Amino acid sequence: MAQKTLAQRFLEGPPPLEDCEQALGYEFKDRSLLETCLTHASICKTRLSSNERLEFLGDAVLGLAVCQLLFERYPEQSEGELTRIKSIVVSRETCTLVAQGIGLDHHVRLGKGLMQGEMIPASIISGVLESVIAGIYLDGGLEEARKFIERVLDAEIEIAAEKSHSKNFKSLLQQVSQKSYGLTPKYNLLDEKGPDHLKCFKVSASIGEKNYAPAWGANKKEAEQKAATNAYYEIEGNPSPYPADE
Repeated sequence: MAQKTLAQRFLEGPPPLEDCEQALGYEFKDRSLLETCLTHASICKTRLSSNERLEFLGDAVLGLAVCQLLFERYPEQSEGELTRIKSIVVSRETCTLVAQGIGLDHHVRLGKGLMQGEMIPASIISGVLESVIAGIYLDGGLEEARKFIERVLDAEIEIAAEKSHSKNFKSLLQQVSQKSYGLTPKYNLLDEKGPDHLKCFKVSASIGEKNYAPAWGANKKEAEQKAATNAYYEIEGNPSPYPADE
């Protein structure tokens, strides 16, 4: 069956609030609050009767809950790493994907102008998730909001943590170096080859007098990241994953 257009959905009207509660996995004591959470300014007489204020509050509740989850779940991660993971998890892109995943985009109340388009803007969809978080917080308290956030964002947290870990070996190496040796790693440009538009670079990491296995990269940043990975693996007693002769 073909998916309904926004215009068709506008003519049919929004689904029942009970359907939205089922999608959320939370039953509101005050359903009028849920309705406000789903109501965009484009369909309101005044902005104060829309979900904008709830979106403001929900952003803060989301940030607090995610910070607590990350703090408890990753005790070995530094402040910088936790901040990077959080920035991914609470981003507009992630919130939009999560909102679409639970079907919130089908429940948002929009003005006719926006419903004539081909798709709902990501800023509106992510904003509805934040306003719903605020609604659950006001209706059921912080613990209910936290449980909802953990449930819908659990997979995204894991993905973001894996991405953060895999992309920040320079940060990890710096932590190990400062903790174990009281020194900051240095990166040494050993060689470069290729024409200007396709140049690649050979870099090694060093801590004090110790030089670690070098690595090639398509740019200096990538080469440093790979060199940091080699050094980190070697310190941990593992073979270097990026041999410079490959």
